[in-house]
Amino acid sequence: MADLARDPARLHEAAQGTVVQGRWRQLSLLGGTMLIDGAESGLIVGLFPVIRQALGLSLGALGVLAAAGKLVGVITAPLWVWVAHRWSRKGVLVVATGLWGVWGVAAGFAQNFTQLLFLTTVLAAGYAAAQPIVTEIVGDLFDTPSRGRAIGLLYGAVALTSAVLAALKGQLAGFEDGWRWGLWGIGVFNVLFSLVVWRWLRDPGHGAAEPQLADLDPRARKATANVTRDQVAALLKIRTFLLLLISRLLSGHLLLTAFAVVYLVDVYGFTTQAASIVLLPLGIGYFAGTVLGGLAADWASLRSPRYGLPAVLQTAQIAFAVLAYFGTQFDYGSLGVFGLFFALMGMAQGVNPGINRPMVMAVTAPELRGAAFTVYGSIVEAIAWAIFSLGAGYLGEIIGLREVFLWGLVILMLVNGAFLTLLYRPYANDVRRAQRDLDQRRATALS
Repeated sequence: MADLARDPARLHEAAQGTVVQGRWRQLSLLGGTMLIDGAESGLIVGLFPVIRQALGLSLGALGVLAAAGKLVGVITAPLWVWVAHRWSRKGVLVVATGLWGVWGVAAGFAQNFTQLLFLTTVLAAGYAAAQPIVTEIVGDLFDTPSRGRAIGLLYGAVALTSAVLAALKGQLAGFEDGWRWGLWGIGVFNVLFSLVVWRWLRDPGHGAAEPQLADLDPRARKATANVTRDQVAALLKIRTFLLLLISRLLSGHLLLTAFAVVYLVDVYGFTTQAASIVLLPLGIGYFAGTVLGGLAADWASLRSPRYGLPAVLQTAQIAFAVLAYFGTQFDYGSLGVFGLFFALMGMAQGVNPGINRPMVMAVTAPELRGAAFTVYGSIVEAIAWAIFSLGAGYLGEIIGLREVFLWGLVILMLVNGAFLTLLYRPYANDVRRAQRDLDQRRATALS
C-alpha cells in the first residue's frame, strides 16, 4: 500500500466513498432531533433573567442548571449509545429525544429551584443521546469528501433555527409565566416530532458510506464491526483524537451561548427582551460559519490533506479570540453594534463542527464513532461546559462577568489556538492507519 501520508493525491483518493440514497432527507430529520435537543436549554438560558426573578435565584443558579444538564450526559450518553448499538439507533432517538419531552412539560410546572433543577436535568439525561448517535449516523450517510458540508449544514441549520426560536422565546419575558408556556410548548412538540422520526428516519447501517465497505451486505459489514473494550480504550491512543479532546477542554467560547443574554443584561443594562434579540445574529453568524467551515473543510482536505483541516481549525480559534475581545469588552451603547460582533463571533465559532467532527470520523472506525463522539461531545465537552458554566456563575458574582469573558473567550481561546499547532504532524498518519484498517476488513469480508 502506498504511503498515503506522503502522497496527498492517494490520501484524497482513499477517502472517496459512496453516495447513500436519500442522505440529505435523512440529514434533515437528524437535524430535527438535534434542534429539539437544544430547544429546552436555549429557553432556560434565554429567559434566565425572568426565571431568576420569578423563583428568586442568583446568577450562580444559571451555572448550576447548565452544568447539571451537561454532567448528567456524561453518564447517560454512553448508556444510550450502548443501547443503540444493541437495539436500534433510530429507536433510541425516538425515545430519548422525542418521547422524553414529557419531562419538559413537567419542568414547566416547577415551583422552586430544586424542582426546576431536577426536572431539567432528567430532561437533559435523555437529550444527551442526540449528539453522539446523530453524528455517528451522519458519518454513515456521507463519505469523507462530503462530510464537511453535511456536518456544517446540520449544525448550521440547527443553530440558525435555534437562534430564531431563541429570539422569539425571549419575547415570552413580556408575559406572566411566559417561560412556563415555553417549556410546555417545547415538550409537546418533542413528543409529536418523535412520531415523524419513527415514520421516516432510515438508518443506513455502520460503514454504509465507506468505500471499502459500502458494497458489502449489511450483515457482512456488521460481522466485521464487533466493538471490544480494547478498541474503545484504543481511541485515546489516537493522537489526533486525544489532541482534539484537550482542545475541547480549552474551548472557552462554550460560555458565549449560555451567558450571552445575562451578560448583556447584567454588564450593559439591556432588558431581557432586547438582549434576547442578539441571539438571532449570533445564530445567523454561526450558520454562516458552519456552511463556510464545511466548504473550507472539503477544500482544505483536497488542497492539503496533511495540514488543511488543522490549519482551518487553528485559525478559527484565534479569530474568535480577537472578535470576542472587541465584541464583549467595550460598551458601544447600541444593541446593533453588539449584534454585529456577536454575528462575527458566531461565524468564527460555527467553523468548528465542520472541521473537528470530520477529523474525528477520518481517524476512527465506523462502529467506534458513536463511542468517539460520546467521549468527545457528551463527556469531555460536557465536562468543559460544566467547568465553564459553574466557574462563570461563581466568578461572575465575585469579579464580574466582563472579566470572566475576557479570560474565557479571549485569553483561553488564544491558548487553544496555540495548542492546536501540535495537531499538524499526527493527523495524516492517523488517517492512513484508519484507511489501512478498512482495507484489511474488506479483504477479510471477501475472503
